[in-house]
Amino acid sequence: MTFYLGIDAGGSNCRARLIAADGTVIGTGQGGTANARIGLEALYETLRAVSEQATTAAGLSTEQVATIRAGMGIAGISRPGVRDALRDFAFPFASVTYETDAFIANLGAHGGADGAILILGTGSIAQVRAGGRDFTIGGYGFPISDEGSGAALGLSAMRHALRALDGRTQATPLSRAVTDRFGHDTAQAIGWMDQASPRDYGSFAPLVMDYAEAGDAIARSIVEDAVAHVERFIETIFERGASRCTLVGGLAPRMRPWLKARTVAQLSPMLGDPLDGALHLAGFRG
Repeated sequence: MTFYLGIDAGGSNCRARLIAADGTVIGTGQGGTANARIGLEALYETLRAVSEQATTAAGLSTEQVATIRAGMGIAGISRPGVRDALRDFAFPFASVTYETDAFIANLGAHGGADGAILILGTGSIAQVRAGGRDFTIGGYGFPISDEGSGAALGLSAMRHALRALDGRTQATPLSRAVTDRFGHDTAQAIGWMDQASPRDYGSFAPLVMDYAEAGDAIARSIVEDAVAHVERFIETIFERGASRCTLVGGLAPRMRPWLKARTVAQLSPMLGDPLDGALHLAGFRG
């Protein structure tokens, strides 16, 4: 009997799902951050730990573990040298196939068939499978790219807040809520910005959405600008040959109600999660 192991290794956590040949889930694993940016040794240890959790939970023997076909989606493996380094990772499995986390998310969302996902989270990127090709659109990094993302919303909110402190624009409930985090002090805000990561900017996204939904004029304009980018993303996905498109990511549910009705009508439901995609990558066709 062959067993299949799927792993979704992302910036926040690492998850594993082990299934039998008939698709029955027989083991799972859970770990911490597992993207390539944490270092190859730390990445390997996390992947190995979640794999062992899953095989131990399933009660597999050494001989059975050796039949496992694994598929792993890892954030950051497109960085130079990472894919080559993965060849040195030692796992006791029959085979291991690596791809990006976006790749397995797209496979899972469309049941292994052609389609696209637009990921709206801290950043934004589209992963597309169409006409025998797999490719991405956008996702070049904040602040150059990541339009329509949580980080982009946060950056716009900071710009508005600083202008309001200067008196260059009218203060609104959103700007006051943002500057309250810095004691309404410009110097503190600038000090924070000197060290802020995309995730730090993204932490303001729920605040922007809350105030937009409450009618704050500036918050609404920030969200409407982001929506224009999301709409264009979706148009481009279909222009590039995708037959389906699904919105995913933490910001997607809050952004969706702001989209035009005709855009929403083009979107497809998610058929499976990234772990389902990792199992497709491993070779499972159940």
